[in-house]
Order: sequence, then C-alpha cells, then structure tokens
Amino acid sequence: MKNKYMPTAVALYINYIVHGMGVLIIMQNKDALAAQWNTNVEGVSSVVAMLGIGRLVAILISGWLSDKFGRKPFVYLGMLVYVLFFVGILFSPSVLVAMIFGVVAGIANSCLDSGTYPALMESFPKTAGTANVLIKAAVQIGQFALPFIIAFLGSSGLWFGWSFIVCILLLALNAVFLLKLPFPDADNKAEGTAKPEPVTATKFKSKPNMKIEGVAFVIYGFISQATFYLISQYISLYGEEVASMSENAAKLLVSYYSTGSLVCVAVTAVVAAKVRPVNLVLPYTLMSFLSITAMWLFPSPMVLTVGAVFVGFFAAGGVMQLGLTVMGEMFPAGKGTITGIFYTFGSIASFAIPVAAGRIASSNPRGIMLFDTIIAGIGFLLAIVIFIRYRQTIDTSSTGAELSAGQTNAEVN
Repeated sequence: MKNKYMPTAVALYINYIVHGMGVLIIMQNKDALAAQWNTNVEGVSSVVAMLGIGRLVAILISGWLSDKFGRKPFVYLGMLVYVLFFVGILFSPSVLVAMIFGVVAGIANSCLDSGTYPALMESFPKTAGTANVLIKAAVQIGQFALPFIIAFLGSSGLWFGWSFIVCILLLALNAVFLLKLPFPDADNKAEGTAKPEPVTATKFKSKPNMKIEGVAFVIYGFISQATFYLISQYISLYGEEVASMSENAAKLLVSYYSTGSLVCVAVTAVVAAKVRPVNLVLPYTLMSFLSITAMWLFPSPMVLTVGAVFVGFFAAGGVMQLGLTVMGEMFPAGKGTITGIFYTFGSIASFAIPVAAGRIASSNPRGIMLFDTIIAGIGFLLAIVIFIRYRQTIDTSSTGAELSAGQTNAEVN
C-alpha cells in the first residue's frame, strides 16, 4: 500500500478506461457516423476494422521503442495519438478519412500497451499478474459507462459528439495528473539498477510440440479475440434488428456484457491463483460457446440480456489472457516472442472479423450470431486440444510456472 508507484498505476488505468470507450465508440454511434460519412453499417464496420490494422502494424515495433525511449514517453505518445483518433473520427467527412483515423486508434492502443504493461510489471514485480489483469477491469469500466453516456445524450437530444469530447477531456486531465508521477524504469536508470527477469519453474513429462499445441494456441489467440469482439461490437445491432429491442435498450446490452467481464476479472484474479489456468480455459470456452449459441437460437430480449452477461464473463473476462498464460507454461523460453505472436493473431482478428461481420450485418443481421457461434465452437475444440496436450506434456505435480511479464499481458480489446 506504500508503493510510490500506486498513483502512477491509477493514471495508467484511467487511460484504459478511455481505451474501453474508444473500442466501442464508433459502433455505438454508428447511425450518426453513417449519416455523416454517407455510408451504411458495412462502411462503419470497415472503419472499426482499421483499428486492428493499426495495432498489427505498430505492435511489432512498439515494444522495442518503449525499451529504447522509456515507458512514460510512450504512454504519453499513446494518449496523444488517441486524442488524434477521437478528433479525427468526430470530424471525418468520409469513410476513407475515417479509416485513416481508425488505423491511428490501433497505433495508439499499441503505444499504450507497450508503455503500460512494462511499467506496471516493473512497479509491482511481486504482483505483476494482478496489476495487468486490472487493465482488463479498467477497459470494461469504460465499456460499461459509454452506453449510458450515449443513451443520456440521445434521450436529451444532445449532439452525439459529446461522447468523443468526454474521452478527450479525460485524457487531457489524466495527462496533467500523470505529468509529475514517477516511473520505475526512469528511476532505475537514474540509480543504475535493473530488475531481474522472473524464473519459470515448469516441469515437463514430454516436450511440447509447436506444430500441434503451438499452432492451436496461435489460432486460439485469433478465435478468443474474435469471439468477444463480435459481441462487443454487434450485440447492440443484433438486439435492435433481430430481437426488436429499442435503440437505447439494445445499446445497454454492451453494459451488461461489460458487467459480466468485470465480475469475471475479479473472480479469475482470485481463482487463477489457486488452480492451474488450463483448468479454467476449457470450461470458460465451453460456457461462452453455449451462451452465444443460445443467443443465436433464441434471440429474445431476456436471452440477450442474460447471454450478454454470460459472454462477458466467460469470453471477455480474461480467457484470452489465461490462454496466453498456459502457452507461456508450455513454451517458457522466449515469452516475449510468444506473446507478440499470440497478440499479433488477435490483432488480425480485430481487422478481419469486422470486415466479414459488416458484410453479414448489412444483409442478414441474425447471421452475425451464427457466425460467432461457429467461431466459439472452433474455440472450444481448440481448448480441448490444448487441455489434452497440457496434461500429456506438463508435470502437474510441480508448482507450475511463475507468471511472468509475457504471460500476463492483457488484450483490449
């Protein structure tokens, strides 16, 4: 509690509250933006897809740049680039211009990640996993709050752009708050000290096979991102078009989804410290598949409300991070490389899924949930493969691997 970096951590989490809003803000304002850009839902979805492209481009170099120039400068760079995104989207005259700023948002996300995750792990070396999981909680707080802000603006007859202004003001105020706060890498550099790397303690019964479980993990990174990304971006559209919910009621489905995710973050942070993460990946993935299937088969307001909470809990509350943790146990060497590959495929999903979903939504909105059901089903099959191979290769009588920096990075998406 006396850690001098606690205020720094608070400021970093505030950035991810804004990031949580940024992930949803385009689709939550899809009607107003579609009219502004003279397009339809497919055109708006193409802008959302650009976030994945921007992240994919930047994620390969942003970590190296953060090591070279420091955590704090890179956090500020991410905040500045995010402001450019909010302003750019708000005043873009066309889809093409908006797509450029969509790429900007992806770059901003990578900048924040590359500065924030190392800073938190260096600030709290004994509880790095918990510190990083809380980023997921911050993202969900933003995603929970945004629909209420937009619903209030809509019911009050106010300009939709105020939702963008709120995000810009939060970043500006947080930039001032963060200005004088310390960062551990800068302190260590000034003192001439460095943090030791964590030591893994994984014991093997047989050598993991990159061609089997390695490939399964990489595809799982894509699938897990795609599963909850579809829900977060399209459940409001699905509720309005398929379940005949009012516009405001449909938008609140995202808040129910975020509530489930927040609860899961709290539960998983406790449970994952007592059981092996692989024992959570399989049931979480199964329940996600069943919940999405129910929403496809029975698209009523009640089923969507309950389903949104369940998918938020089981698909968006940390299962992607658990999957990466298990991968880190099975391939303990080169965790940075493994993490980069895992999240690169997640970024590919952030680009590919909105493109495909936008085309489906423009002609058959119910097909969105069928699409997600198929994806979640593939994810469950991969989870079975991972679970079986884990049992065949890892000596579960050992204490397991210490969660390291590479094993606890969270996605935000």
